[in-house]
Amino acid sequence: MVWKHDRVSGADGKARCGWVTNDPLYERYHDKEWGRPLRDDRALFELLTLEGCQAGLSWITVLRKREHYREVYDGFSPEKIVRYRPAKLAKLLADPGIIRHRGKIEASVTNARAFLDLVDREGSFSTFVWGFVDGKPRRNRPQSLKDVPAKTAESDALSKALQKAGFKFVGSTICYAFMQASGMVDDHVAGCHCARE
Repeated sequence: MVWKHDRVSGADGKARCGWVTNDPLYERYHDKEWGRPLRDDRALFELLTLEGCQAGLSWITVLRKREHYREVYDGFSPEKIVRYRPAKLAKLLADPGIIRHRGKIEASVTNARAFLDLVDREGSFSTFVWGFVDGKPRRNRPQSLKDVPAKTAESDALSKALQKAGFKFVGSTICYAFMQASGMVDDHVAGCHCARE
């Protein structure tokens, strides 16, 4: 049985997962991105960076700032981010259009270096991370939001592997959110219109 709060109806009458607000930006993100397989290395780097920025906050907060992040983070080009110096970091820390958390901003530079090193070693970030789900999406179809875990054995393993590779802000909960957002895991609840597609 699906509890009523596990689904919400938007202005268009479509049932969506209960974490989605009626904000059109959130509805679009839920319908077009969340749970859809993403295999582009740069886009995955952007998503992992934003998931780290989201830690302790709501995803809608990050989503509303995403376009500005793309602008000030040079389109999330790891080749450019890895060259950020203290003056650029200070500018980012003073920018109200992003989440001004020193640790998260510094981690983006650390992670750009770790990302480039991993790609040099493995050939593809996408292939590396998707390897934690054997290269194909896990479609779970939880009956309730209560059935959606905060982390799994796979997200634990991904977190440990990324930390070993030098990444920061990649705890298991962040990794599971990343796996959901990138479509490695599809947790659209039963009754959500995306679950029926």
